[in-house]
Amino acid sequence: MNLYRLSNGLRVVAEPIPTCRSVSFGIWVKTGSRSETPANNGISHFIEHMLFKGTDTRSAKDIADLFDGIGGNVNAFTAKEYTCYFAKVLDLHLPLAVDALADMFFHSRFDEEELAKEKNVILEEISMYEDTPDDKVHDEASRASYGDHPLAYSILGLEERLEAMGPDDLRRYMQDQYTIENTVISVAGNIEEKALLALLEEKFGGMSARGAGRGLTPPAFQGQYLFHPKQTEQNHICLTFPGCSIDDDKLYAMVLLNNALGGGMSSRLFQEIREKRGLAYSVYSYHTSYADSGLFTVYAGTAPKQTADVLDLTMELLADVSASGLSEAELRRGKEQLKGSLILSLESTSSRMNRNGKNELMLGRHFTMDEIIERIEAVTMADIRTVTARMLDKPFAVAMVGTEEGPAAALRRDRFASSPL
Repeated sequence: MNLYRLSNGLRVVAEPIPTCRSVSFGIWVKTGSRSETPANNGISHFIEHMLFKGTDTRSAKDIADLFDGIGGNVNAFTAKEYTCYFAKVLDLHLPLAVDALADMFFHSRFDEEELAKEKNVILEEISMYEDTPDDKVHDEASRASYGDHPLAYSILGLEERLEAMGPDDLRRYMQDQYTIENTVISVAGNIEEKALLALLEEKFGGMSARGAGRGLTPPAFQGQYLFHPKQTEQNHICLTFPGCSIDDDKLYAMVLLNNALGGGMSSRLFQEIREKRGLAYSVYSYHTSYADSGLFTVYAGTAPKQTADVLDLTMELLADVSASGLSEAELRRGKEQLKGSLILSLESTSSRMNRNGKNELMLGRHFTMDEIIERIEAVTMADIRTVTARMLDKPFAVAMVGTEEGPAAALRRDRFASSPL
C-alpha cells in the first residue's frame, strides 16, 4: 500500500494486487450526518443520491448503462462521519470508471426535476426504515446515548428538512465540505501505479476546493431512556454503553470483549438467551467507533411476555463479566476469531479499498496485517477489565421500539455505575 499526493495535494492510497483482475476505486469524503446542523440534517445523504442523477454530459441512465455495459458495480454510502462513492470493475475498465465517477463528483447538475423525484425516493426510504423496528431502535439508541449531539442525527434526515432543500443548498454544502483536505481516493486491485496516478491527475488534479478543516466537539454520553411506541409483535431493545474511539489504544480489547459477550454464535448472549432458553431469535452485541468516542450496544428482539426475562438475563451476564471478566478460553477464541475475520476480509479488492480509504481519511495512518495481529495478541485480561470498567462506569442508555415498555423502563441504568443517577 502506497500513499501519494496529486499536484493539488489530494491524497491517493493505492494498493496493487497483481494476482486479481478487478480494481476497486473509491472517493472518500470526510462528511456525514455528524457534519450537519438541525436545519440541514439529511443533506449529506441527499447529495450522495443526487450525484447519481445526471451530470452535464451524462443522464442517470447513461451512468447506469455504462457500468452495466462493462459488468461493473457502482454505488455509494453515507455514514455518520464520512461518505464514499465507489466502483468495482475489471482492470481494463478502470479509466471508464474513474472518468464517470469524476464526472459525477464535479459536474452533477442537481436538476430541479430530478431533485424532486429523489426527495420522494428518500422519503420512501425513511418510511421503509420507520416500518422496520429492528433498524429504527438503533437510531433511538444513538439519541439515548448522545442526546442532541450531531452524532445522534439520523443519516437519512427528516422529512420537513428534506422538503426545504434546493439545489443551491446542496451546492453550498459541497463547497464547504467536499474539499481537498476532506477527500481521499483509495484504489486496490490490478493496477499499474504510474498510469493510475497520471489518470487521477487528469481527472482530479484540477480540484481546487480548500477548507480549514472542521473541529469536532466530542459527545458527552447521556445514558438516557427512550421509548418509541409502535404496534409490533416484538419489543426491540438496545442497551448502550460508552465504547472506544477509532484510535483508542484499548480498541482491540473492546472488540474482544464484544466477541465474547454477543459477537457471534458462541457468545454468552447468543448461547444463554437463544440456544439454552429460546427467548429470542435475534440477540447480539456490537461496537461502533467514531473519531473521538464509541458505543457498545446490546440488542434483542423478543415477545412482550418474554422481555423481562431477556433483560434479566442480559443484566446477569453483564454483572458476571463485570465481576469475573472473561475466561482464558474466551480470550483465546476471540483473538483467533478476530484475526481470522480480518485476514479473510482482505481477500477482496473492495474490502482493501474500504480499509485503506477509511484509515487514511479518519486516522491518517495505516497498520500492516502483522502489526494488527501483534496488537490483537498483546491484549491481556487486564485490558479486558479496563475496558469493562470504563464501559460500565456510567448509567447506560436504553432505547426501545414496541409495546409494553414496563420491563425496559424499570431497568436500573446505574446498576453498574460508580455514580448513581
